[in-house]
Amino acid sequence: MKAVIIDDEPLARSIVKEYLQSYPSIKVLQECNDGFEGVKAIHQHEPDLIFLDIQMPKINGFEMLELVENPPMVIFTTAFEEFAIKAFETHAIDYLLKPFGKERFDKAIQKLLQVKSYSQPTQAVLETAAQSPAQSNRIVVKDGGKIKIIPVSQIQYLEAADDYVKIFTDNGSFLKKKTMQFFEQSLQPELFVRVHRSYMINVQLITRIDPTEKDNHLAMLTTGARLPVSKGGYLKLKETLGI
Repeated sequence: MKAVIIDDEPLARSIVKEYLQSYPSIKVLQECNDGFEGVKAIHQHEPDLIFLDIQMPKINGFEMLELVENPPMVIFTTAFEEFAIKAFETHAIDYLLKPFGKERFDKAIQKLLQVKSYSQPTQAVLETAAQSPAQSNRIVVKDGGKIKIIPVSQIQYLEAADDYVKIFTDNGSFLKKKTMQFFEQSLQPELFVRVHRSYMINVQLITRIDPTEKDNHLAMLTTGARLPVSKGGYLKLKETLGI
């Protein structure tokens, strides 16, 4: 089994490597100091398993997983806040709360070895994590070969694009492999309203809303964008704007 360790603490990485000496069937191919290195290592080695810290510089563990097309099995090694622990219990292979000893580590590996099939349970963890305040103020995307962090304050609107969502910002547009429903759940509802099946708008940028035909409307943004507003979207807008 191929493994990668992703943790910004050298001591934490060395402890995992030491404990893994009891499991010769698990081979560590690379150690990574942050999420940027982690993404590259996963693409390069296609590991079966990663040991992943959550609180890291640059991008955190959740944001790193969002950038991986087909995430491997994950054992979290973390001191992250308790809100996510229930998600780990249900959806991750296991989580190890720092500091952890050899006995607890062994239990995690036994769980791993008992897994017959893996159907990306990390996705459910990401859905839960996205609702954390720590995750709701920025979005991490891949732009070519680079990783870009977008502050939510720079988002003008979002548009559904097949399996992706196109994020329009002050600095251009970017694609993220998520659903509109994901962003409805993770972005602040008082700032972003889904006005149409295919559009979500930053309400702070709306200059006016003009009626069109059949109870539909058109929202004008300060950027010059003109976006369709459905009947249901118009009701949501009125409620959010208090009109």
